[in-house]
Amino acid sequence: MRQPVDLRAAINAVSDVVQNRPRPIRNFDQIYMKSGDMVVQSEIVADWADGKRLAFIGDGDAISVCVAYLRVKGILDFGPSQITVFDFDERQVNAVLRFADLMGMGELLTAQLYNCLDPFPAHDKFDCFYTNPPWGASNGGDSVNVFVERGMEAIGGIGDGVVVIADDDTLAWPKEVLANVQRFASDRNFYVSKMQRKLHEYHLDDAPDLKSCNLFLSSLPSAQPLAEPSVGTPPERMAHFYGSRKAPTVHYVRAKPRPDYGMASDEEYTLEMLETNS
Repeated sequence: MRQPVDLRAAINAVSDVVQNRPRPIRNFDQIYMKSGDMVVQSEIVADWADGKRLAFIGDGDAISVCVAYLRVKGILDFGPSQITVFDFDERQVNAVLRFADLMGMGELLTAQLYNCLDPFPAHDKFDCFYTNPPWGASNGGDSVNVFVERGMEAIGGIGDGVVVIADDDTLAWPKEVLANVQRFASDRNFYVSKMQRKLHEYHLDDAPDLKSCNLFLSSLPSAQPLAEPSVGTPPERMAHFYGSRKAPTVHYVRAKPRPDYGMASDEEYTLEMLETNS
């Protein structure tokens, strides 16, 4: 019997993670989930991946850190046995490593710099994968499928995955993307084992009501382990990766040194001093 979750403690823990998280870069579709939904999502992921080796293919939201932190703090008494984040943004990688070191989670949580357009570094190191990729409004879901393919490679073609993508009944493109992602998964011997609809909200100025779902994928019983090595993403799948005619041109986002993510940068403000009588 799992212990009930202390909601206040969970929200406060997630706020610690949010404080550590770098600011999003909108050009790369880094759009962050709202904090309340991060709490819910972290519990869902921890339960789904309990006792398993979990790979995050990108993680701007820092759900990986939330899952690990809630477990280490005893707010959740379940969760993955090992978490690795693969992200092309060095700021995100550094934020994961910094927080893991600060909170004594280094054996549970780690991260490495990786761009999903490159071949995946190794097969079959993980039992399951999680990804919240660019949602593919301008490419029919091709950008989603690149991340999904890397997740499938991370688990060697056998296991489970969670894909977070747009879910809106009033728009046509999310339906097309969902259909294409499900088709892509089916062609690779995966099926949709569960779907949690309209679950998350985001800090998204131009579409504040747009939500996303959890699409759970599982390998078929007849699926075979991947035999071929991972290969890079061909150019034709990248033409509209970040929007209409916005192909990737950046390999890595490199971090500039800054003193403390929990403190305001001195580039954000100026000081107007009190007048003194002399």
